[in-house]
Amino acid sequence: MHLKQNTDYSLRILMYAATHRDEMVSAREICEFYDISYSHTVKIVNKLGKLGYLELKRGRYGGGIALAIEPEAIDIGTVVRQFESNMDVVECFDPDTNTCSIAGGCRLKFFFQEALDSFFNALDGKTLAEVLPPQK
Repeated sequence: MHLKQNTDYSLRILMYAATHRDEMVSAREICEFYDISYSHTVKIVNKLGKLGYLELKRGRYGGGIALAIEPEAIDIGTVVRQFESNMDVVECFDPDTNTCSIAGGCRLKFFFQEALDSFFNALDGKTLAEVLPPQK
């Protein structure tokens, strides 16, 4: 399984904002720190703002990005689900596009579903606060 780049970036952006709680940060600052595309950063920042994770203020002076809620309230599993639009590990997970000739009698998809459930069980309940570096 491979998470989309936007999912990875969303978690990085949240971590950056959480480690800079005492200041507003810019999208440019974040993309330079992680060496990621500015346009990707802006799109993800906007989505994180719409989802309520980030506070976004416009303006050259006093504008920027800040964490809108406490890191302890941000669930990693929830963020991953919000950024991953398709978690179909194998073709037969989606009955609308499934063309597998053995899907009707195959039980392999149940093992993959169990693995996917375990993946999210490992992330659910884990918070942004738990992945931040220790404060000095």
